[in-house]
Amino acid sequence: MYYTCNLANELVDWFNQVDATYRTDLRELNELNFARFDAKVEQRFVQFEQRFVQLEARMDRTLAEQREFLERRLGEQTRGYYAAWAVQVAATVAVLVRVYLG
Repeated sequence: MYYTCNLANELVDWFNQVDATYRTDLRELNELNFARFDAKVEQRFVQFEQRFVQLEARMDRTLAEQREFLERRLGEQTRGYYAAWAVQVAATVAVLVRVYLG
């Protein structure tokens, strides 16, 4: 009976050692996988930042082009309004001159 109890204890000790070994291996594997995951997340974040910077630069260029276009068109429109105003003033003056002097 002593041998059976001793054998059972040795078997339990062996299982505990195997379990501890597997736990250590699993912990190391998990740490390695987490390190890989963390590196990938960091890489993706850097790529995202680069794309965001590129997008921001493209948006700045587009907005500058739009601003330039609008300023140019507004200048053209303003010149047209001044020309129309000048024609209207000239016509009004001509009518007044004709009525009062005519």
